[in-house]
Amino acid sequence: MKKPITILPLIMAIALSATAQQYALPYRYADYNQVTAYDSTSVFMEESGLSHVNNHQRILMLNAAGCAANSTIKVDYDPLSAYVDILQVLVHRSDGTTDTLVWPDRDDNNRIYDYVAPARMIYWGASQKMVEVGHLDPGDALEFTTYRKGYTYALLSGDGESDPDARYIPPMRGHFYDIVPFWSEQPVVQKVYQLNILNDKKLQYKAYNGDLNTTITPAQEPDRTVYTFAKKDIVPLKREARALANNDIQCKLLLSTSPDWEAKSMWFYGVNEDYGSFEPTPEVQRKVNQLLATASSEQDSIAILTHWVADNIRYAGISMGEGEGYTLHNAAMNFTDRCGVCKDKAGMLVTMLRAAGFNSYAAMTMAGERIDRIPADQFNHSVCVVQHRDGRFELLDPTWVPNVRELWSSAEQQQGYLMGLPNGADLMVTPISAPENHYVRISAKTAIDPYGTLSGSITVSAEGQSDAAVRGVFGARKSEWRQNLEAELLRIAPNAEIIDIQHTDPDHYLDQPVSITYTFRIANYATVTPNEIIFIPLSARNFYSRAMGHLNFDITPETRTQPFADRCSRLVEISEDITLPYQYSQLHFPYIEGVADPAASFGCQYWIDGSHFTFAESLLFGKRVYEASDWPTFRASVAGQKALAKTPVILTK
Repeated sequence: MKKPITILPLIMAIALSATAQQYALPYRYADYNQVTAYDSTSVFMEESGLSHVNNHQRILMLNAAGCAANSTIKVDYDPLSAYVDILQVLVHRSDGTTDTLVWPDRDDNNRIYDYVAPARMIYWGASQKMVEVGHLDPGDALEFTTYRKGYTYALLSGDGESDPDARYIPPMRGHFYDIVPFWSEQPVVQKVYQLNILNDKKLQYKAYNGDLNTTITPAQEPDRTVYTFAKKDIVPLKREARALANNDIQCKLLLSTSPDWEAKSMWFYGVNEDYGSFEPTPEVQRKVNQLLATASSEQDSIAILTHWVADNIRYAGISMGEGEGYTLHNAAMNFTDRCGVCKDKAGMLVTMLRAAGFNSYAAMTMAGERIDRIPADQFNHSVCVVQHRDGRFELLDPTWVPNVRELWSSAEQQQGYLMGLPNGADLMVTPISAPENHYVRISAKTAIDPYGTLSGSITVSAEGQSDAAVRGVFGARKSEWRQNLEAELLRIAPNAEIIDIQHTDPDHYLDQPVSITYTFRIANYATVTPNEIIFIPLSARNFYSRAMGHLNFDITPETRTQPFADRCSRLVEISEDITLPYQYSQLHFPYIEGVADPAASFGCQYWIDGSHFTFAESLLFGKRVYEASDWPTFRASVAGQKALAKTPVILTK
């Protein structure tokens, strides 16, 4: 049964006048730019999974910024997998008049523009429909209705179906899924989401991070049911710095008719195997044989192939088939073009691993957000898994590890993923990577002369994600390396004279972790008097802070209510041996209390032995994603490091 295109009636009548003076808005809305009086969505699902979606909104302008933000209406879609239409656009003026800009079936609906959407990095032919609303004044209300059928991204297909709507049927034919945010960046008086679905579709649904008013009623059709979800008075959440994604901390609704993640896993496996995504060509086989000619172990073979794909398949998304989405392009295309997005890089690696004799499969994950248990389409990234001879699976991500010594980026730890396996797999979460895998070590051997000149050497070395951060200093052209390297030391000691810089070869990052050593001289670095010496250890001054993302946190707030995330787990170890110009016996410095907690820890030590002074500092950050309750120890650890960077050491004779 096909649902005709109609204007969506208001699911719940709201007594709000078209004039601003008559809107009974709560005082708490006064500081916002606009208020959505209602946001009503009605979905009608067919047996095939094709869904017809009508959305009806009415937005009140509160100030000039709100007017500017709504001067156009834009609707994004992929014409290969979705159809959209803007059915109605009305502007209710504050003086009580109404301007009709778009109306169904009107011959002069020339305000609707359909054009190729702006794109960057990924050029898949996405489009936008736009209506130029024009000038609005505070107190005006914009009312519009849109219609959509289809879904976000197309599959590569060629089954020759004669039904013109076949392209709009979702990837898992006969199933429905949706992710509905019940949060907004501007206030919403009431939001309603309604789904009309066949009774034999076993719908699973759940609201996360909040409650919804839910009703289940029989539809007009005897074999269908209507599920209605509503929420009133949606006020924007005041986000704390570095908080998790909105869908992880604000109210959202998940719906799915897929029975479980195992079914999704088997479907993902089957759709790619049926397409032939991973069949190696003779050219691919020859390349694999060449690359593995010197491989010494199973793990060595996996690493060689992963890094070849990471470094040789460029990230550039161009349309290379009838559509883009879950289906991974085949090896012939990927190997010839040497470019693609995450799914193309993952598909290339699966193919090469299979050519090497491994069992390897594609997998899906969600970078930047949590995947919850309702098996909706909560994915935005494609990766790869390989099965070792002992049966265990290893995650590989050729998209995120170019010039990274890891095979799976630990910036993706504590992240959900689903493997596409022939017998199915459940949703899993990537484990925490030990902080020791991502160490930053800064060690210095220096001397201070009687005139306060500091001279010596300082070395930074790193591994894992920290290695990648330090190695970023070589990211520009080779002619700029020296300038970039010098800038790291000059940032903390602008008057430093850099005598020499030695480093590992950036072009052979797999051979060993990065290490960079500076030999330098800094005049007037310390204050030397007849009885005392005052200085800050150079190593303590956050040298190569590019590898210490925790230093970017604003630690002003004493408490948090929202979970937060860093780039990666991390271990920082800092030490410096300093030869002093005279014998000193007493140390004066502010006491900085240590922190001991699995989530975050900090400690420092000083030793003095006549003319020899030693400083040591260590920090450990135990994970990537933190609970709000972890903030006190995380904050105290960061505060300790920042305090040491600006607190002078005072020694007396």
